[in-house]
Parts: sequence; C-alpha cells; structure tokens
Amino acid sequence: MKKLTKSMAGIVALAGIAALLSACSPEVGSKEWCEAMKEKPKGDWSANEATDFAKHCVL
Repeated sequence: MKKLTKSMAGIVALAGIAALLSACSPEVGSKEWCEAMKEKPKGDWSANEATDFAKHCVL
C-alpha cells in the first residue's frame, strides 16, 4: 500500500474536520434549526436559508 503524501493527508484531515463540524448543525427545517435561524441576524442569511426558513418555519 502506498504511503499518503503530505497533500493527500492534509485533504483527508480537512474532510474529516468538515464532517465533524457539519454533524453538529441541526437538520434544516427542524425545531432547533428554526430557533437558530431566528437568533441569526437576517442580513447574514443566505438565499437558500431564507427559502428554507419560509418553507419549514413559517408555512
């Protein structure tokens, strides 16, 4: 088996960190997600977040 190069090891490490961070976020449309969005300044919302909020939290 080939040894991982430094750049490959870095990519694998970054992917692992991204997976861990995304696992901490509540699922879009969940009660927790809606509450978090209510606390987040509306100027910081993305277009997708605004659409999802309207779809899951308002209607």
